[in-house]
Amino acid sequence: MSQQNKDRAGVIAPPPLIYLGGIVIALALDRWGWHCPIFGSTEWRWSGLVLVVAGIVPIVEGRRALLAAETNINPFKPTMSIVTAGPYRFTRNPLYLGVTLIYCGLALVSNTWWAFVLLVPVLLLIHFGVVAREERYLERKFGDSYRQYRARVRRYL
Repeated sequence: MSQQNKDRAGVIAPPPLIYLGGIVIALALDRWGWHCPIFGSTEWRWSGLVLVVAGIVPIVEGRRALLAAETNINPFKPTMSIVTAGPYRFTRNPLYLGVTLIYCGLALVSNTWWAFVLLVPVLLLIHFGVVAREERYLERKFGDSYRQYRARVRRYL
């Protein structure tokens, strides 16, 4: 294995695709399986848009901080530095937090409990297949510097 192939987290899949897979399966189950609405009327479904907008904020700010630090956003590419600015001061995973909020908002807009049921395996995949692998990689690559950051900043919230 080349050095470049070793210098990456080894995540199981692109994180947005994991979330997208959960939503798509939920919509399919709701449409062709057992219809399981959250709300009885359509009035409340649009409350999910608030979560979608709220989820965009940490994603935009997190991407901005990563770009400013000149490190890769793509987890399949090497991390160039530990980012501690912007939302990374409060959470080590603002992008995943943002996508989770968007997912929950889409679940409300779609009006299906299936999305929340499938959120559990989605979050387990994100945690064990992405976040845990990224953390092991960052500790290997940055050592004490990453351990100190990890001790100061929460993983999620």
